[in-house]
Amino acid sequence: QVQLVESGGGLVQAGGSLRLACAYSGGIFGIAPMGWYRQAPGKQRELVARVSVGGSTNYADSVKGRFTISRDFTKNTMYLQMNHLKSEDTAVYYCNLQIQPNDYWGQGTQVTVSS
Repeated sequence: QVQLVESGGGLVQAGGSLRLACAYSGGIFGIAPMGWYRQAPGKQRELVARVSVGGSTNYADSVKGRFTISRDFTKNTMYLQMNHLKSEDTAVYYCNLQIQPNDYWGQGTQVTVSS
């Protein structure tokens, strides 16, 4: 069974920080692409950040310079450090794992940024 469980969301004031975590289980996924997506009400789910098989990272332009994606292989956990949060960052954040031809998702964690 492949399982992804997000945590770390919550309510934070604009300018603050949050650290999201995605604990994964069901296999060794360190070589598989993983990433964070988010979905705001009435909006499409969008890519926030991802890490490739080779370890390179990509970020949405809207979060570049503010968010950092990382992985702790000893804990089977992926993180998203979010700094300088804006109200526009309010969304449900989802952990994603790509194992071709399938995508696996966590249940999501709510991030609410108050202005």
